[in-house]
Amino acid sequence: MRRAKYLIGSFLLVAAFAAPVSIRAIPATQEDHKQDEHKKVYDKQHKDYHNWDDNENRAWGNFLTENHRDSHDFAKANKKEQSEYWNWRHSHPDKD
Repeated sequence: MRRAKYLIGSFLLVAAFAAPVSIRAIPATQEDHKQDEHKKVYDKQHKDYHNWDDNENRAWGNFLTENHRDSHDFAKANKKEQSEYWNWRHSHPDKD
């Protein structure tokens, strides 16, 4: 009987430590991904923030196309290219 109590106690202790880890392992929901899509990005040179959304993704794609560059994420661009993009972006505002 005493051995059963230790076994149950050990199991509960392991479960208590494993619960937070297993909760974090749950895949993100679609709503979590939507929140990630709307990040703010700071433009140092112009000292302003931009909401990075689908519209900004389109503009980034247009910038790459106009400048004959291969497609890649803005986050993977170097500082110089990001700065060039913000200069281009401020001279190409949205038409809505």
